[in-house]
Amino acid sequence: MQAVILAGGLATRLGDLTRYRPKSMVPVAGKPFLEYQLEFLRKGGIRDVVLCVGHLANQIEAYFSSGRSLGVSIRYSYEAEPLGTAGTIKNAEALLDEIFFVIYGDSYIFLDFRQAVAVFEDKNKQVLMTVYKNNDRYDRSNTAVNNGLVTAYSKTVKSEDMVYIDYGATIFRNSVLEMIPPNMFYSLEALIPGLVEKGEVIAFEAKHRFYEIGSLQGLQEFEKYCCRGSK
Repeated sequence: MQAVILAGGLATRLGDLTRYRPKSMVPVAGKPFLEYQLEFLRKGGIRDVVLCVGHLANQIEAYFSSGRSLGVSIRYSYEAEPLGTAGTIKNAEALLDEIFFVIYGDSYIFLDFRQAVAVFEDKNKQVLMTVYKNNDRYDRSNTAVNNGLVTAYSKTVKSEDMVYIDYGATIFRNSVLEMIPPNMFYSLEALIPGLVEKGEVIAFEAKHRFYEIGSLQGLQEFEKYCCRGSK
């Protein structure tokens, strides 16, 4: 299994914490946030990792290098300027397998990766989106689900049936890359709705809440979780 981590974004909401470091390198209980993500991937059976990096990428590569010390194999895809979440994936096309996970670089999730892949292969669709029944609790819900498929997805337009949220891990077939224009800014929020309309997005429900470090509150919550786990 292969995972692409989107680790190139800016972190304006974290203020001084990311003035001189990438968001993925923000320390949590003594080690960079990205290290927690990589450890969880390894435990879940994912050892092939593509890091999509941009802002202050040299710090990430200097710390993690090939990933060998953490039991994973890391390759890097660099972007000179922001390309958006989908454009970043397109930029890494030469490194990607036929099927791959995409994981947000500021999210910590709890997922059975093998089970998700098994469902994806069984349903034979283009995309599997992991979702969580959020009911606007941890962030604004942005996804509607019916009969195992995502039926609506938007971060800007909210409807009553959107009680789920994009959990932060999505499986794609490599063929989806043909829908992303090269060398330009393009987001997953622009890509996925078209696939939803075609009935090509499977919903895979996660049962455990996610954590995020895109905000100071989220960072504090994840740090509390880490501290509880170390006791």
